[in-house]
Amino acid sequence: MNKEIHFPKNFWWGAATSGPQSEGTFEKANENVMDYWFRTKPEDFFNGVGPTVASDFYHHYKEDLGLLKQIGFNSFRTSIQWSRLIKDLETGEPDTQGITFYKNVIAEAKKLGIELVMNLHHFDIPVHLLQKYGGWESKHVVDLFVKFARVAFEEFGQDIKYWTTFNEPMVIPEAGYLYGFHYPKYIGKGKEAVQVMYNINLASAKTIALYKSMNLPGQIGIILNLTPAYPRSDSEEDLNASHFADDFFNRSFLDPAVKGKFPETLVKVLEKDNVLWDSTEEEMEIIYHNTVDFLGVNYYHPKRVKAQEHPEKYINPWNPDKYFEEYEWPEARMNPYRGWEIYPRALYDIAKNIQDNYGNIPWFISENGMGVEGEEKYKDTNGNIQDDYRIEFYKEHLAWLAKAIEEGSSCFGYHTWTALDCWSWNNAYKNRYGFISIDLETQKRNIKKSGYWYKKVSENNGFLYDLEEEIK
Repeated sequence: MNKEIHFPKNFWWGAATSGPQSEGTFEKANENVMDYWFRTKPEDFFNGVGPTVASDFYHHYKEDLGLLKQIGFNSFRTSIQWSRLIKDLETGEPDTQGITFYKNVIAEAKKLGIELVMNLHHFDIPVHLLQKYGGWESKHVVDLFVKFARVAFEEFGQDIKYWTTFNEPMVIPEAGYLYGFHYPKYIGKGKEAVQVMYNINLASAKTIALYKSMNLPGQIGIILNLTPAYPRSDSEEDLNASHFADDFFNRSFLDPAVKGKFPETLVKVLEKDNVLWDSTEEEMEIIYHNTVDFLGVNYYHPKRVKAQEHPEKYINPWNPDKYFEEYEWPEARMNPYRGWEIYPRALYDIAKNIQDNYGNIPWFISENGMGVEGEEKYKDTNGNIQDDYRIEFYKEHLAWLAKAIEEGSSCFGYHTWTALDCWSWNNAYKNRYGFISIDLETQKRNIKKSGYWYKKVSENNGFLYDLEEEIK
């Protein structure tokens, strides 16, 4: 039996990308950490493909935004690159070419009736600030980020109505300091990771304070990757592991952003282990008084956790793995290309958590997607990719999201990752996520089957769903 899935009036339909993953490095004022990583160690990147060209949004933005309009987008998130907008990182002096590029993008989106959501940081700190100050370990860098944000607000604040400070800030300490899969590729720097977490929260709050002080006609939020930590069992040990994983990986940014304070249970553990961040009362007041207007949520997969069997391995140097370890749920359905579990119900659980525990703050899904390797094998005779697997993925997630909205969740939009196939850090173009494919040699764009499907969803503000049993 089919069920009609409907969404609220003026619901956002769109997708997200980022400057460093789509623009290319053309005419940039500075190198960011990803540019530098590729220049110095290209062998770390799948097939040796770096961000130099990426999707060449820098030269194709008019064509690309036109394609987004063609497949039904009413909104779109991207980011301003600190390394493109700012010439002098210390003084905050802007680069005129950077200003011109972003103004052109904004004007084109406005002409097409696409609401832009503009993010300020997508893992792309200028590498000079990492080399000279230690990057986000430094509170001086926090203040330099606010200088960058001021330029962005002054130049574009009258035209952009939705801003976000950071995308997935937890990835910076997690990938760069704990587990070594993003530059600077540190492993086991737990205390430094905790300080980075704190400093980014402070940078976000200071940026929000600045935005509010400028009386601009918009709102400002943050984009968080919320990954529900489901315990293996109801045992006290597994439940404690789940609570800690949630505190560390989710609530360490969610609570300061929405409530203005860190989880007490997390603070107690970090104090006990002598790894708590350095802070001042004045900074804590800034965080407390400068919370977000709205929340973006990136969701891809859940975290399955159990009690840590060998906590002694993570005491020196300190690592959050001391309190939990991940395990493979026997019933998990996997995306074999990415190695991630597909679990749509988690969107409902996230929505209810925000509704019940975070004042039902306005929020939207800012990323949700399915990466597939070797999509060319799904091309039809006309060269268009028949990505039915992606359509089913979105249907399942949207059905659970609609159920939460029916029950009162204040979700106002759904953005996928991503609009056009884009460069993805050291994975490069290994897995494709877009509604629109890009031939890297010719830069030719082609709308996939999912893009035509999404256009109908946007036009109808919903779709017919034939798996009703799964959302009861």
